[in-house]
Amino acid sequence: MNIAFSPCPNDTFTFHAWVHGLIDNAPKLDVTYADIDKTNYWAMAHKGPEIMKISYAALPYVLSDYQLIPCGGALGRGCGPLVLTKGNDNAANLSEKTVAVPSDKSTAFMLFTLWAAQNVPHGIGKVVVLPFNEIMPAVKTGKVDAGLVIHEARFTYKQYDLTMMVDLGDWWEEDTGLPIPLGAIIAKRSLGKKEEITEWIRRSVEYAWKHPEASMDYVMAYADEMSVDVAKSHIDLYVNEFTEKLGEDGYAAIESLLSRAAAEGVVPQCDLARLRD
Repeated sequence: MNIAFSPCPNDTFTFHAWVHGLIDNAPKLDVTYADIDKTNYWAMAHKGPEIMKISYAALPYVLSDYQLIPCGGALGRGCGPLVLTKGNDNAANLSEKTVAVPSDKSTAFMLFTLWAAQNVPHGIGKVVVLPFNEIMPAVKTGKVDAGLVIHEARFTYKQYDLTMMVDLGDWWEEDTGLPIPLGAIIAKRSLGKKEEITEWIRRSVEYAWKHPEASMDYVMAYADEMSVDVAKSHIDLYVNEFTEKLGEDGYAAIESLLSRAAAEGVVPQCDLARLRD
């Protein structure tokens, strides 16, 4: 069975047991490691592996062909994207600024757009897409005025002498009371194996929690020179109860995000009932 997920610690931690044949009766996985921006476009182009980790922001474009797997993804509290600047700019000033983002089809960008609709009266000046590992250096050197960052950047941005303008996760949670939907696991509907895939992933998550050190060599092999402490902090933040099971709060968060984004014209309207079928 073919799968694509990111090399980030939360994904390698989550899938370690399945990838390494530690889940009874689960098929062997052929893994492609790819940034979520790539998997988003693969899914929208009906290309790529049978199972993928994509952004929840891409779901409206692919629900007719892919099922949402209700575990293995990334939702949570206190784990949202950050908007960083070099100085102490306020939100209103972003109407005259260039902001770097890691993808224009990501949940991070969707949250940023929804926040800006409320807080940047004249709209963002200019948005450019950069690989997420290039964003903080670009802000530090002045190549761009601000950056939207994700993943472990929330633990490392101070090393670049940058200032947090807003934590979009805090904004979302205060505005909705719901967790933040970040990354989703999807599987091709033509497989007809939603229940089996859900079970295999859930057992992989449970194995990871029961044997947290078993995956560390695998995690660190793909952690892009990240320290062990940062990798563990990353895992602790992004692998949580919603990784094991979306639950009603998880579904409510996804429905709220996608319906709000559709109302703002950020994504097309979609049949939210398809999230569960």
